[in-house]
This record gives sequence, structure tokens and C-alpha cells, in this order.
Amino acid sequence: MPQPVTTINGTSKEVHRIIGHIKGEVPGPTVVFFGGIHGNEPAGVKALQHVFSEMEDGSAHFSGEFFGIAGNLSALPIDARFIDEDLNRIWFPHRMESLSSPKPSRSIEEKEMLSLHTLINQILETASPPFYFIDLHTTSGETEPFIVMNDSLLNRRFTRNFPLPSILGIEEYLTGALLSYINDLGYVAFGFESGQHGDIKAIVNAENFIWYTLGLTGYCPMPKQELKTLRMKLNKSRTPKRFFEIYYQYLIKEGEEFEMLPGFINFQTVPKGTTISMAQGASITTDKSRQLFMPLYQDKGYEGFYFIRSIPYFFLWLSKYLRKLRFDDFLALLPGVKWASAKKDALYVDKRIARFFAKSFFHLLGYRTREMDKTHLVLKNRERNSKATDYQKAPWQ
Repeated sequence: MPQPVTTINGTSKEVHRIIGHIKGEVPGPTVVFFGGIHGNEPAGVKALQHVFSEMEDGSAHFSGEFFGIAGNLSALPIDARFIDEDLNRIWFPHRMESLSSPKPSRSIEEKEMLSLHTLINQILETASPPFYFIDLHTTSGETEPFIVMNDSLLNRRFTRNFPLPSILGIEEYLTGALLSYINDLGYVAFGFESGQHGDIKAIVNAENFIWYTLGLTGYCPMPKQELKTLRMKLNKSRTPKRFFEIYYQYLIKEGEEFEMLPGFINFQTVPKGTTISMAQGASITTDKSRQLFMPLYQDKGYEGFYFIRSIPYFFLWLSKYLRKLRFDDFLALLPGVKWASAKKDALYVDKRIARFFAKSFFHLLGYRTREMDKTHLVLKNRERNSKATDYQKAPWQ
């Protein structure tokens, strides 16, 4: 079957759904990169094209499989984040189920999702574990490179090998993301933000990141010194290599006029009393010193900005051991708390019970909260689905 094909805005070079695929001559990991899930973020696609062009006729030197996949082929040619709806906000279980039934009135992004979903399933069925899925993005505001991921021990263990700040807890505020869907399947899956839209450095950063990941996973065996050199190329961030968590999101309401004031950059610490944005003509001012994350400087999108804070190493250590001990089993013994399914990967919690626990307590155990209705929360945990045993012999362990 012929592949879907498009171009990137401003160029005539064709972009196929599968940007590239190289299978090595010996077994190894399966590494999958996505680029252009948002059509106004072509840096990942361009970086993958460059890497594959450098790897031509080199399959004898590789172990496993490497895929580069283009995301929103409809939006890339017009430099638009999306056409009908955000492709990175629709990966919900009920929408996955609906893909198998005929639906002539699908949105553009639903059709893109169907194509991507089919391809992901084919890779999982035909390739070999361990699987790594990485989504390449850029941001609308000025930024240093960073990693963003759902909070699972498997994701943490792998990403700690990168000399970059990592953001946990995005799944509590951002729903329907492609990587959340893949994380629920139990695999390593996270996002890399390589820089600002349109900045040539974002392409270079993405290329270095791809090469380092291929070396780290063992797909592309490298001498230690070469891997160290690639690591140094990534290690240019003024923000320290540590884990941060999101604790606040400004969500733009439907029809609301929102404007981020100019000059703010990612990870910037903003003093108390600083006006950072306008909404419906009213100013939004910080009530105390805040660390800003992903300020919105584009027309499309509903996440105006976030606030983040660093996570103390003690809490990272404590959460690791509480999860390994499956301490969360005791939660289901509390009144008003029960397992959402036999898989024990989510809890239903009565809000009258939940109010006695700080949100950070649930975070320690690997749970991220979502409001189900006015009286109940659903707490999701990915540790039960984790395919950690697939990665036990990985070279980065």
C-alpha cells in the first residue's frame, strides 16, 4: 500500500508517513521517533530526514530497528498546529475503539490518528522489544531543550541518562496525548522539546538527541567517548538536570481572548507581582515568585502557561520504593476508595476521602488525579502496566 505523502511548508521535499526505517542485521531494540505531530513544528521531521540520510547503507552496523514517523501530514504543508482538532489531544480509549467502525464524517486529525494507530500496531506486532517511543516537538516561546513525560519509574530510569531537565506530571493537565496512550501500553515513551519553532538550533538539537538516543539504547553501538561527546552536545542547558513537576495550568476557555505578554522564556523565575498575560482585557499577575513553563506564543492551543517546581531528590527516592513495595494496595482498603478495574491500574476515590490527602501523596505512589464527576476522582497509575522486564538487559540500565 502506498504511503501517505506531503511536503513541509516552504519546501518542495516530500515527507512520507514513514520518514525512514532501517533494520539492522542483528537483533536489538526498536526505537521509534515521531516528528510533526503538530504541523507547525517541522524541526523533528527535518532532523529525522537528516539522520536517515547520514545512515544510508549502514544497516550492517546497527542492532534492532529504527523508525522515523511523520505525524500530521495534513497540517505540515500549511504550517498549522492542526486543521480540525489537535492531533496530540485525541488519543482516548473510546476514540481508539471508534476507529474500527466506518465513520464518513471523521475529522482530518481522526484520519491521521487512524493511520498512525495502524502503523504503531504493526510495529508492535512485527518488531522486537524493548520498544522506545519518542515524540519530537518545539515550543512557541524561547526555550532550552528539555524532556516532558508521564510519571512512571520506567520513564524516569531511562531519561535520567540525558543531561536535561525533565518535567513530570503533564498527564494530569494534558489529556489525550499520543505518548500517554503508548505509556498506558507499558512502554518507554516521552517527549523531547528541542527549541523554539523556526529556530535552526532546534533541528540541530533534535539531531543530536536522536543520535544520542540511538547510541544509548544500543541500536547504534558507539565507543564510550563518542557517546560522551554526543552527551556534551546536549548538555548546554542553564537549567539544572533534575526533575520538575507541574502544579498549575492556566487553561484558556473557549472563546476567551488570551495574550501572553512578550519577553517571557521557558523555565524563567518570575518575581511576585509580575503581570505575565492578559485574559479578556484583565491582567494576570503572579501572587508570589513562580517558575514559568511553556508560555503560549501562538494562535492555536488552550494551555496558556504552567507553573513548575523542582522535586526534592528525597521524594523521588521515596516514591521509587513506595511504588516497588506496591504501597498503593493499602489505599483500596480505605472507605470511599476502590479499584476501577481488575487490572488495578486506576482507583475511584470519593472526594470526601481524597480531601484528607495532599495531591503530593498520590503523586508519590505514581497516581495522577483526574476529576470524573462532581463527587469522584479517578486516579491513574501506569506502574501496573509497565513492561519493565523487557528493558532489564538494556545497556543503559
